[in-house]
Amino acid sequence: MIVQQILKSKGTEGVITVALGTSVEAAAAVLSEKRIGSVVISSDGSDCAGILSERDIVRELGKRGPGCMADTVDDMMTKVIETCTQSDDAEAVLERMTEGRFRHMPVISEGTMIGIITLGDVVKARLSELAMEKDALEGMIMGH
Repeated sequence: MIVQQILKSKGTEGVITVALGTSVEAAAAVLSEKRIGSVVISSDGSDCAGILSERDIVRELGKRGPGCMADTVDDMMTKVIETCTQSDDAEAVLERMTEGRFRHMPVISEGTMIGIITLGDVVKARLSELAMEKDALEGMIMGH
C-alpha cells in the first residue's frame, strides 16, 4: 500500500494548521476542538514550518507549569520535520515513524503539503490489508 491510498481513505478536508506566532494555549484549543494529536505550524497552509503535538505541550507543562501556555508555538514546536510523498510505501513510512518515535507525518507534493498521515492511519491500513489477504487465503483453501 502507498501513502496516496491512505490519504484517499481518510477523506478529510485537509491539514489543520495554525500560524507562526500563535499562542500554545490557542493551539491546544484547536487540538481539543478538532480532536487531533498534533497541529502543523504553517504560514500559508501549504508549507510546514513545524509540528506541535499534545506530547510537546505536556512535556513543557511538566517542566515549567501552566505559564508555558502563553508561549508561542514557534518556541515549542518540533522544527525538523520528517515528510513523505504520495508514492512512498506505507510500511517504509511506518518504520520511519517507529524509529523516529513520532506519530504524524506531512505528505508533500511538489513542495506543497497536501495531507498528513498518522501512525494510526498506517496501522489501520495495514490491518485492513492483512484482513483482505487472510480472506483471500481462506477462500483459496476452501476452494472459492
